[in-house]
Amino acid sequence: GIEFIDSYVFNKAEHIRFNSTVGRYVGYTELGVKNAEAWNKGPQLGQEQAELERVCKPNAALHYRAILDKT
Repeated sequence: GIEFIDSYVFNKAEHIRFNSTVGRYVGYTELGVKNAEAWNKGPQLGQEQAELERVCKPNAALHYRAILDKT
C-alpha cells in the first residue's frame, strides 16, 4: 500500500504530521497538538486526503512500473 506523509517542520522540529495510514493529523509539540486538533475538524483534513488520491496514487503506479522494469 501507499503511505502519504506530510510533515510540518519549524526550526528543525516536527510540529505536525499528516499520515494517510493514521488518516489524520498528529501533533508532536504543544502547539502542534492544538493545531492538529483544529485541522482534523476543518477542511485541511479533506485536502490532505485529496492529495493522496490526486498525486500519490497515480504517481505510485508509475514509479512501481519503473522499478519493475529495472529488475
